[in-house]
Amino acid sequence: MLDEMQPTEFAQINLAYNRVFRPGRLSIGLVLPLESYAVGAEPTLRGHLEAAQKAEKLGFAALWLRDVPFNVPSFGDPGQVFDPFVYLGALATATDRIALGTSSVILPLRHPAHVAKAAATADELSGGRLLLGIASGDRPEEYPAMNQSYDDRGARFRDSVEYIRAVGSDYPTHENAQGTLSGGIDLLPKPHGTRLPMLITGGSQQTPDWVAQNGDGWMTYPRNALAQGQVIADYRQRVKAAGQPNKPVMQSLYVDVVADPAAPPRPIHLGFQSGTDFLCKYLSEIETLGVNHVALNLRFNQAPIDATLDHLADVVLPHFS
Repeated sequence: MLDEMQPTEFAQINLAYNRVFRPGRLSIGLVLPLESYAVGAEPTLRGHLEAAQKAEKLGFAALWLRDVPFNVPSFGDPGQVFDPFVYLGALATATDRIALGTSSVILPLRHPAHVAKAAATADELSGGRLLLGIASGDRPEEYPAMNQSYDDRGARFRDSVEYIRAVGSDYPTHENAQGTLSGGIDLLPKPHGTRLPMLITGGSQQTPDWVAQNGDGWMTYPRNALAQGQVIADYRQRVKAAGQPNKPVMQSLYVDVVADPAAPPRPIHLGFQSGTDFLCKYLSEIETLGVNHVALNLRFNQAPIDATLDHLADVVLPHFS
């Protein structure tokens, strides 16, 4: 349940953060690519910019890009294939209003100076529409390919978050394992808003208290209602105990939307197949539990994606606009 003792507003960070995340309300976004493809297959990416523009026109709140450096067959999903920051630049010019998010950049596999510069560039080019989801990574095969160790990725994740925060200020002074900032150089551009809004994915090899204190929000996964309500309440209690302002929670959800609105739910990977009646009921329930945004993944959708986007916009979005 929503904690009525929490402050009612989220911090003012940038345009995307404060449009997508509203206390006590749920918004709906989409995970790219907007097409269905089988486990082990690669998406075609045909008409991907047109699909993003359609999602914006229909009123979806955000588009989410994944960071998958290598196609690992055992993982079963190459993501949207394109480098997320190059893709963000293309999407920034192809769209005008929709938020653009990463879910999530694997910080231990990138130097934080490159992440900070690329993210601030995307934020500036899009007029403040960037949401920077970050994670420690879960594909061990990628680490030796970049001469990085897997077991200490949590420490590098922490250092990277601190470094990215540091270079958001002018001529910063900061030192950790990722590098030394002497105060005599500056990283440009600066974010469009007050800072880069960083959303931490899952635990990212950190303690729950660290996640609550250091992120601007939390990205988590689908659970049953009882468990989801408990973990969200725990997260927000830790935020409050750290003396932090209220912070948003978002989750992912795979859906396969069928034509019959009354079709009952059937479990699929990290989500369900159902009609829109159950989907709306589920989304209303997680809104009550304190989820502020859900990123729908249509990878396993059996109906044509174009038609499903129209169907969702006609039937589901009006309940959560």
